[in-house]
Amino acid sequence: MSMYRFAQYSDLPALLASLARENRVLVPVVKPAVKKSIVFEEWKEGLEFTLDKATVPAKSAVLPQSETLVTYEKTRDPEHPDKFLLRLDDTPEARPTVVFGARSCDARGYATLDRPYLNGLYKDPYYAARRACLTVITLTCNSGCNTCFCHWVGAGPSSPEGSDILMTQIDDGYVLQAVTPRGQAVLDASPLSECSEERERTMMDVRKAAWKTLDPKPDLTLAPDKILARFTDTEFWARETDRCLSCGACTYFCPSCYCFNVTDEGSGMGRPGRRIRSWDNCMSSLFTREASGHNPRATKGERMRQRVTHKFATYPENWGAFSCMGCGRCISNCPARIDIRRIVMDAIADDTKE
Repeated sequence: MSMYRFAQYSDLPALLASLARENRVLVPVVKPAVKKSIVFEEWKEGLEFTLDKATVPAKSAVLPQSETLVTYEKTRDPEHPDKFLLRLDDTPEARPTVVFGARSCDARGYATLDRPYLNGLYKDPYYAARRACLTVITLTCNSGCNTCFCHWVGAGPSSPEGSDILMTQIDDGYVLQAVTPRGQAVLDASPLSECSEERERTMMDVRKAAWKTLDPKPDLTLAPDKILARFTDTEFWARETDRCLSCGACTYFCPSCYCFNVTDEGSGMGRPGRRIRSWDNCMSSLFTREASGHNPRATKGERMRQRVTHKFATYPENWGAFSCMGCGRCISNCPARIDIRRIVMDAIADDTKE
């Protein structure tokens, strides 16, 4: 079967309906606010969706904002009253899910999360269960914007990493290209028509044109070493984060941040409880504060140092790639307009001033 299909915009609801028969389908939806917000919601018949870039990536498809890891209940053994019974249920909650209308930077976020969660010292069974039943349909970008820098970190407007299907807008509709066997199976089962060779050529031209809209990228080959060289330079990090409010927006809007906290709820004989994993953020002053009250990252400069160093130095050291996706959300959603690109470039430049 052909790896390409064609759809007009009016064909997309039928595609979503076919996918929704056996999957939860997440689509970008506009939410009215002072500043327009686009979030992913489960698609239902008649739901209006957009293909504009989402304000919040669909990271929760594999890493929910809050999830139950295990439920437990302690009771007395009726046959041996001096003993107790403990019931545990750690079954992962995973539904077959399709993320529709993600961007390439978002899809690469899944690939970035895969490395520590699936290939680390311990494979995370909860993440693994959701990732195994995830299908990602990505809309390639037809142009860059002033906060996007995906090409800085090894990607681009049509990067296939993390995607199962790439969807590209052309003049009269969308060309869908399967880039994995899972994506091919989705297209084979879809109600979409075959794509003509002329439209395939047009799609390639559109993708090439998108690359030409990007500004020249800097060479970040030495960035990991040069950022690490600034690790103990507290004055540098204080200066770079002087305007920071420690609100954590940069982490919550990021497709690849994965800091979390674990808490227990419920206790007592015969009363069920649960252990919960929730998103946390390294920019919070509480994130590393110990029970004694000591905080090894007491200042916002130290916390920003941790965030930037992880994305551009320690993650590359461990996994061979940057963990920044270049999506620009941390820039566009920062109330103080702190630009991670400037921090990285300043670290590289200042490293030569010793």
